[in-house]
Amino acid sequence: MNLTVTAAAVDWFRQEWGCEAGDTIRFFVRYGGVSTVQDSFSMGIAKEQPNEIGLSTTVDGITFYMEKDELWYMNGQGLTVDYLPATDEVDFKLTK
Repeated sequence: MNLTVTAAAVDWFRQEWGCEAGDTIRFFVRYGGVSTVQDSFSMGIAKEQPNEIGLSTTVDGITFYMEKDELWYMNGQGLTVDYLPATDEVDFKLTK
């Protein structure tokens, strides 16, 4: 299981959220919304410090992570986070 954040997504976080080296971005599970990952759940994003990291990656000094107790959402697969300029959205996809 791995977490991949594309260069396009990192650029988006830098521009839209003002992220810089040393920042931490949490991807979390929330009930409701539309998702290509799990029915009835969707991903949220927050700029906050971790409690118990279950999965993480650091790109250009920015740490992106999910908490250990939310890894069930991924069904044992990896997660790729991308930015789609055509829809101006952050996109989440499970990967094998």
